[in-house]
Amino acid sequence: MGRLAAVDAQTYWMAATIPSDQFLLYAFAGPVPDVPAVVRALRERARRCPDFRLRIQDCGPGYPRWVHGDVAAQQTVVHPAPGRWADLLDAVARLVDDQLDPRAMAWRLHVFPGVEDIPGGGDGVVAVLQVAHALADGVRSSALAAWLFGRDTPVAPVAPPRPLEPLALPLRAYRAARTHRQLVRDTTTGLVAPPPDSCPVLSCNNRPEGRRRIRTVVRPRVRIPGPTVTVGVLAAVADALAGYLRERGEDPSRLGAEVPMAKAGQRRARNHFGNVGVGLYPALPFAERAARIADELAMRRRRAAHPAMAAADRAFAAMPGPLLRWGVAQFDPTLRSPTVTGNTVLSSVNRGPADLRFGSAAAVLTAGFPALSPMMGLTHGVHGIGDTVTISIYAAESAVADIDSYAARLAAALDP
Repeated sequence: MGRLAAVDAQTYWMAATIPSDQFLLYAFAGPVPDVPAVVRALRERARRCPDFRLRIQDCGPGYPRWVHGDVAAQQTVVHPAPGRWADLLDAVARLVDDQLDPRAMAWRLHVFPGVEDIPGGGDGVVAVLQVAHALADGVRSSALAAWLFGRDTPVAPVAPPRPLEPLALPLRAYRAARTHRQLVRDTTTGLVAPPPDSCPVLSCNNRPEGRRRIRTVVRPRVRIPGPTVTVGVLAAVADALAGYLRERGEDPSRLGAEVPMAKAGQRRARNHFGNVGVGLYPALPFAERAARIADELAMRRRRAAHPAMAAADRAFAAMPGPLLRWGVAQFDPTLRSPTVTGNTVLSSVNRGPADLRFGSAAAVLTAGFPALSPMMGLTHGVHGIGDTVTISIYAAESAVADIDSYAARLAAALDP
């Protein structure tokens, strides 16, 4: 299978300091008489997709390698029936405490039968696919989940790095420096937007401490305001979060968000995205705010498409493994900064049509919960399946003490 790509190895090593497992939630409405039989069938289906048989072999000072194994029975866990939807969300929040060791398994499926009061679905089953971030980013992990739950679209393979790729580092570094000078010139002349300004740290950037909680707001896609779902939810988050912070005596006038954005070009790693910062402009009326956010996202996308960014990625991909491992080891999670890229994270993925099934039960909604980090105590997920969009709020008590109040504000802001 070859070694991990540089960005995937960095993700794997960083996970020891900042837990980054992804939790992809799928709710299926309707009775499932024989849950264990469905789970066995899902394990058999997983065996037919190479990515579900991968784990990491980490030996020596260089890059870890991907190796194939079998799909083990312990990679599927059937939990006791949690009760109502709110109880299910509490149970999912507790899953974060048990992160994967991708040397043993790179994914695990949690099944919660007997969930009551699923939004828009009544009673049913909830399945949560836990994925090590080194194995897949948000888009790729969604494709893996779709395959597992019955979609016939194969998950495209990712070619491993060439064995002698580090030998190309001097040439790639030269090209990266040359194209960076071009980026500076293009920024000066206005052809490319400058990098975004940083945001002052607010209480939602507190180090995650205390209880971690999840809330969801579910809406039909047609009821999400704005030119796109992502922009509409960002504009609503601006309203809700600014109001919540003002009530606590903080100044949210320079509120911003960090938004993961898929990279252009061919996927050469399992993690093929970058984070961009956008202003949220909470003082503007909703429609004007949404237009500003849309314009800013477009500017970030154009900057990310500049040849300098691809050249920098190619240079990074040629980094010798021991050097990259040493660099990751220098990260100190206890250090604090007075500014941040964003005051919250908003990750948005469209997971396609509502064609997924758990046995005889059909998918009615999907959700996800971007990981918290030392400088980020509040994150949002925006995930759609079919005509239903779920906005997830994931927060530590140290950052959002009253998550129900904030969730109510966000629900109201989504109906401007």
